[in-house]
Amino acid sequence: MTDFPAPQKPVRAVRRFASLRTILALILREMSTTYGRSPGGYIWAVLEPALGIALLSALFSLGFRSPSIGINFAIFYATGMVPFLMYTDLSGKVATSLLFSKRLLEYPTVTYVDAMVARFIVNLLTQLMVGYVIFVGILVIFETRTAPDLPVIFSAFAMAAVLAIGVGTINCFLFTMFPIWQRAWSVLTRPLFIISCIFFLFESIPQPYRDILWYNPLVHVVGMMRRGFYPSYDATYVEPLYVYGLGLGLWLIGLVFLSRYHRFLLNDG
Repeated sequence: MTDFPAPQKPVRAVRRFASLRTILALILREMSTTYGRSPGGYIWAVLEPALGIALLSALFSLGFRSPSIGINFAIFYATGMVPFLMYTDLSGKVATSLLFSKRLLEYPTVTYVDAMVARFIVNLLTQLMVGYVIFVGILVIFETRTAPDLPVIFSAFAMAAVLAIGVGTINCFLFTMFPIWQRAWSVLTRPLFIISCIFFLFESIPQPYRDILWYNPLVHVVGMMRRGFYPSYDATYVEPLYVYGLGLGLWLIGLVFLSRYHRFLLNDG
């Protein structure tokens, strides 16, 4: 009588399940190392942007009677700072995924994709929580005369997230391959805080600088967020396809380089 071998689970299904467990474990590690070791943890994640917005509001209210749009300084600067900080935090965390989890990536069950996905999920949810707390807090405390449009607001968050994962993925390769690029990138991107329309409206910039600044994708993200709060603000210059195309393009390029060189990057040093 012939004995038939016992049926085996498909390798792809087993790997998918193992990958999900790995990502969950990396998510828990990210939460504990980033927010669990310092006093306050997630409280500081909310307090830092909140204090920054409060400081900007206090300073500019001394020199101006009202912001560039609306009547409240806090909501005006929040609509600029919240998406900007979301982008910088997400892109920075994704960019350092290999460096952060390099020892864990020596195990065959942990891949560079798992590390990047885990960091992205944790910090995306954190930044969404921070944005929710800040916006709701401002709307409850102050008379802003705004009318939040949730689909538009979520669109702004989605644009910031896609741009962040694109820039973060290409920089994940560059930071690990060329360590000097991490410092150079930090210096090169410092002016973004000034030129991303956090303190002013895009329409107030004179030509030809306005046309040049249009190519800064964060200008579109901030403009979309302000469109979501101010019904009278059309922000006709905003082009979501430009932001999504740039973010997805950088993401694909980064994945191509990482898939080709990740073994070299992990074994180097």
